[in-house]
Amino acid sequence: MHEPKTGLGEARVDDDLILSVEDLAVHFPVGGGLIGRNRRLLRAVDGVDLELKRGECLGLVGESGSGKSTVALSILGLVTPTRGRIVLDGQVVTSRPSGDRRSLARTVQIVFQDPYASLNPRQTVRRTLEDPLRVHGVTAKSEIEDRVATMLRHVGLRPEQADRYPHEFSGGQRQRIGIARALILNPKIVICDEPVSALDVSIRAQIINLLLELKDTLGLSYIMISHDLGVVEHMSDRVAVMYLGRIVENGDWREIFERPAHPYTQALIAAIPDPLRHAPLATTGGDLPNPLNPPNGCAFSPRCRYAEDVCRREPGPLLEARPDGHAVRCWRSEEIAGRATLTSAEGAHS
Repeated sequence: MHEPKTGLGEARVDDDLILSVEDLAVHFPVGGGLIGRNRRLLRAVDGVDLELKRGECLGLVGESGSGKSTVALSILGLVTPTRGRIVLDGQVVTSRPSGDRRSLARTVQIVFQDPYASLNPRQTVRRTLEDPLRVHGVTAKSEIEDRVATMLRHVGLRPEQADRYPHEFSGGQRQRIGIARALILNPKIVICDEPVSALDVSIRAQIINLLLELKDTLGLSYIMISHDLGVVEHMSDRVAVMYLGRIVENGDWREIFERPAHPYTQALIAAIPDPLRHAPLATTGGDLPNPLNPPNGCAFSPRCRYAEDVCRREPGPLLEARPDGHAVRCWRSEEIAGRATLTSAEGAHS
């Protein structure tokens, strides 16, 4: 596993750092009609700081609506941030023209959740993989054929399957094609947006193992977006937990899973099926608050069993890393982390 970083939200020169997201915010105006009167602001992402090291997998977790995919789309250049800075492989991409998506695509790509919906049913696998190469200036027929064949072998398919259509493959095979399409341009970063949630349970482990193998073989860096902490635990070096547009906890995967210090993180971990867990962590109820009308103070306070008056008044402390690299946005994080450690110990000795 990789060592966690030493700080959050601080721009610095680091040859080991391939991605830095600083104070990222994405706000969308909602309603108001044609003249914009009574228009409200949806803060889909509101002040996110992330770092990704070379060869590392960062797990980005949270419920649907927490802002994970909006962060991903911003990194891909498909959503324009309201504020903040994204530094990708040493280049500040948020200052580039909006039409500069093509050069960005050679550095960062995405694997989508639904392998059937993300593939064109009227295109063969060969066409699906050839088109990005041609768009990015690869014109030699022999080179295109070699790269398509090589990539199909990388993902566990045979080159002769290139002339088939998506409907001729199983769900797991279609996701392998989606992975091949993401990798055909040799990107440095791959964003995996719920890559196994649409697959049968029996196939998920195969795709996860394939992604891990490709990460090592091709020297890739991953951002693994998921609401399933079981998948994240298996793949990630570090984990960032999002709630209502903000990072509420960030740290080394082992620290997050063994000593979670935010009640929302505890609730997500408690949702992982574990027949051996005799002493459950804190659970939570209800749904995400309306992002158009977020609660005062800490956004999680209406669902938090630990909430006090200060939690309902103040949004929580700044997300600053401790010496061990673990950062938490919670007024009672030390107490909550201590209870989580005690709970884990009780479960281990039961």
